[in-house]
Amino acid sequence: MSDIGHWVRSWGGLGVGDSPALRQVHRDVLSRYAEAHRHYHTRQHLLECFEKIRDIIALAEHPAEVEIGLWFHDAIYDTRRHDNEERSADWARTAARELGASTGSAQRIHDLVMSTRHAAEPVGIDAQVLVDADLSILGAQPARFEEYEAQVRREYAWVEDLAFRSGRAKILKTLLDRPHLFCTDGFRQRYEAQARRNIQFSLARLGGSA
Repeated sequence: MSDIGHWVRSWGGLGVGDSPALRQVHRDVLSRYAEAHRHYHTRQHLLECFEKIRDIIALAEHPAEVEIGLWFHDAIYDTRRHDNEERSADWARTAARELGASTGSAQRIHDLVMSTRHAAEPVGIDAQVLVDADLSILGAQPARFEEYEAQVRREYAWVEDLAFRSGRAKILKTLLDRPHLFCTDGFRQRYEAQARRNIQFSLARLGGSA
């Protein structure tokens, strides 16, 4: 991902031209991913998502909207709140309208960001592509997955250990109970088995430390 060049190209796909305002939003978004309280939901996560999504972005019906949704999906992130996706989605929709995107595109970007709540399996190929990229860390090689787990724990350093383990285990079990973790065939073939092994290992460790 080439940062500003990629950002400008994505917006160009919506008919939004390069401008100082467009570049300022880019700086604002990246500044969020650099906040000191973040350890996993950082620019590293964003870069990894963009690296993975390259393999499946061609499946999307609105690829530019998917890419912009990916930029914004964790733009607002505070572990003490439960409305991060809503706030990120609202910001994305507002920015899209102010920058000149159509109302339809702005709303679809909003809805794509909301799909990363992971409250249910995503509906529609665009949401499936975005969510597969967001969850691709689950299928990472063990060393990276363990690093990810440690990064998440640091983001919740304010949570007492027993409460964290319980909450984390609940989230992982919910994912593991799904018929599949990934929606696109390519990701399912490439990452599903490893993701399930990673989650099972994590759950065993969470239970063993209780």
